[in-house]
Parts: sequence; C-alpha cells; structure tokens
Amino acid sequence: MRKEMFNHEITIIRDTYRRLLRRHARTNLIKLTNKTHPADLAIVFRYFTEDEQSQTFALMRDDEHTAEFLTELDEALVKDLLQKESSERIASIIEKAPANDQSDILGALSVERSQSVIDLLKQEEQEELAEIMGYPEDSAGAMMTTDVFTLHEGTTSGNAIKTLQDQEDAEMVFYLYVTDDDDRLVGVVSLRALATTPSDTKLKDIMIKRVHSVRPETDQEEVARVVAQYNFLAVPIIDPDERLLGIVTVDDVVDVIREEATEDFLQMAGAGKDREILLKSSWENARARLPWLFASWIGGIIAASLIGAFEHMLESIIVLAAFIPVIIGMGGNIGTQSSTIIVRGIATGRVDVGGELKLILKEMRVGLILGVLYGLLLGFFADFSFEDAPSNLGIVVGLSICASMLLAATIGTVTPLILRKLDIDPAVATGPFVTTSIDILGVLFYFVIAGSILVF
Repeated sequence: MRKEMFNHEITIIRDTYRRLLRRHARTNLIKLTNKTHPADLAIVFRYFTEDEQSQTFALMRDDEHTAEFLTELDEALVKDLLQKESSERIASIIEKAPANDQSDILGALSVERSQSVIDLLKQEEQEELAEIMGYPEDSAGAMMTTDVFTLHEGTTSGNAIKTLQDQEDAEMVFYLYVTDDDDRLVGVVSLRALATTPSDTKLKDIMIKRVHSVRPETDQEEVARVVAQYNFLAVPIIDPDERLLGIVTVDDVVDVIREEATEDFLQMAGAGKDREILLKSSWENARARLPWLFASWIGGIIAASLIGAFEHMLESIIVLAAFIPVIIGMGGNIGTQSSTIIVRGIATGRVDVGGELKLILKEMRVGLILGVLYGLLLGFFADFSFEDAPSNLGIVVGLSICASMLLAATIGTVTPLILRKLDIDPAVATGPFVTTSIDILGVLFYFVIAGSILVF
C-alpha cells in the first residue's frame, strides 16, 4: 500500500511538472521545485526528456537544495546536466554542500572540468575537497564528512551542551566525540547520556572508551558492515595517530549498501557491475554484457563438443538427448542458488573465516538430498514415459541428475570461497563461470554414467 501511494505521489509530481513546463509557468515551477524533496525530485527526473530536465534544472536555485538533489540523482544524469552548465554555476551550487557531497558531484565530471570548478572554491574548501578526493573511490575516506564536533575529555557535560547548541554547522551530531590533550580520539558520548548527566560531570567519566573506528582507506563495504552489526548512526574515521579525521553517517551507509547490493546482483547475473546500466544506451549495455556472455559461449561450444564426442550413444539410444536440457537446467539452478547464498553470506559477514569446510559439507548434503529426490522422480518418469527405451534408462537418468546436482551445489559453494581467498570479488562466481562449468561437467557425467550402465 505504501509503495502504491509513493508511486502515485511521484506520478502526480511528474504530471504537474510537465503541465507547468508546457505552460511555461516559471514562477509555479520554481515554487514546486522548492517544495519537492530532493530525493523525490531525483526520481521524477528519470521520467523527464532531456529538454524537460534542462528546463527544470535551469530554474533551480544555486543553493544547498540543488546540491542535495544532485547527490540523489543518478551519476549519468548528473553528468548530462552539468556538462551544459558553466563552471561558475556548478561552483555556486556546491559551495555550501559538505565536502563528501561536493566530491560525489564533481566525480561525474571530467578531470579538467572538475579542476576548473575546484579552482573557483575557497582555499579552505579546496584543501578539504582535495583530501577527500585523494582517497580511493570506494573507501571510507571518500565518503566521510569532515565537519565533526569534538570536545576535550575534561569538559563538563553542562559546558558540552552549551557548546553543542552553538554548533549549527556540525554534520549530524549523533554522538559527541571526545579527545585528549594530543587530539586523539579517546571516547564517545551519546546525546542521551549527555542530557541525563549532572552538569558538573566530566566527559571522561561518562564516555564509552572503546570506540569502534575505521581507517580512511577501509573499504566502504566494511564500514557498512560495522554500522549494520552495531546499529551505529555514525562511524568515526581516524588516522594512524588516532586523530579524528571525520565520520561516515548512516545515510551514506544506506547508499553504500544499496550500491554494493546492486553491483553484486548485476555481477551474479553476468551483466557487469555498472549500477546505472538502465540509463545506458543499447550499445553500452551490450558491451557490458559481452565478456560475460563470451564465457557462456565458450562453455556452450565445449558442451556441444562433448555431446558430439558421444554421438554414437545418441545414435543408438536417441532418447538420451531428451534429458540433456533437464540435467543441465537443474544443475545450473542449484549451482546458482548455492552461489547466491554464499555470496550473500560473505557480503553480510555470516560466512566465517575458518568455517568454510562445514559450509561446503552442508551444501553438499543439500545437493545430495535434492539430487536423490529429483533423481527418483526423473527416473520414474523416464521408465514410464519411454517404454521402448532400455530398461536401465531410469537408473541412468536418476543417477545423472543426482550427480549433477551434487556437483553443482559443491561448485556453487566452493567457487566464491576460493575467489574470496584470492581477494577477488566473489559476486563474479554466480555469473556464467559457475553455470558454464556445471553445464560442461553435467553433460560429461551424464554420458559417462550412460556409457557405464547401458550396453551399446
């Protein structure tokens, strides 16, 4: 119901924009834009034509509202919008935005264009932006907010509250970070603890001394895992000397979780890893999928060659060909299921290092149970449906699908675990690599079992 209401609201906003654009109602368009949440406006923009996008963006003010809208917008759309704008206007839009949002917006531009915008910012903003853009793209440092509110451990809670009330520019003050004489992060105080403590109590007496922090080079997936595991609203980022550099807030972590999940699903489907693939052209879509499908093509050629090598069996008992699609399909399905479970478990931290063997044996048992069940069903089907076939056909088909599903579950489980050991993204395992391997081995086992049991 909520989703239907949300979609209905977005449709109303989109239709209202189009009606006002047709009427060239500039004043009403500006009012509508100012009242529309940046996240909703970003969704509406996906339905606009290029001309409608350009007209609407031209009416938007050079303020924080527009900057937030750009951070919510798909990168491909940001690139299209800003390449038509002057460097002066872009600088005017982002100058009031946090440095991490500035970095996200400028990341959609070319290096030369991005630098021309940076040169128009204040020296202090340039230095802050240069620091953030100097970190790897998917690291904690690249997404951190540097406007952090800290207080010395000797400050009383009463003075801390008074000081906090004057910090209008501090980014999302969820926690109060406490430092020592050397500016090292030594503790954290929740706002609840601060508000319920006598005013003369020092922060060092109420602070939590064990602070979960990360380094700026930490991968964003690890940051998301920390937030999800401990239910934090923000995670501090410290340098090697334990000085506070910034924080990563939960709103940015939600974006990371969504982006990483999208990448994993795309890679598992063999469609590349571009999160904005729906906004790409047909040629760009085809080019992203080409190398992945090439692996399937190679596997198909090998499988076809294997079938050709056992041509004499098919000539003698043509009914064997009828079960090849079933064996390949069932094996591919359970292999994909196992891979998806393992990849998701790795992403959420549920696959423990050192517990791989137990996990492999568990999935092998699952494959064996399902293989025996469907082997019996398919074996009975083969015996009753093909009366003129050899009497042992049901046994051949049943054993083949049992072996195929057991093998597929094993490969689907082992492959992502091996890739993780090699420090390769396990999400690639669930793509054509696993399914192609299973197709080849499934066909091979089928004909080997048939050759061993049936007389030719």
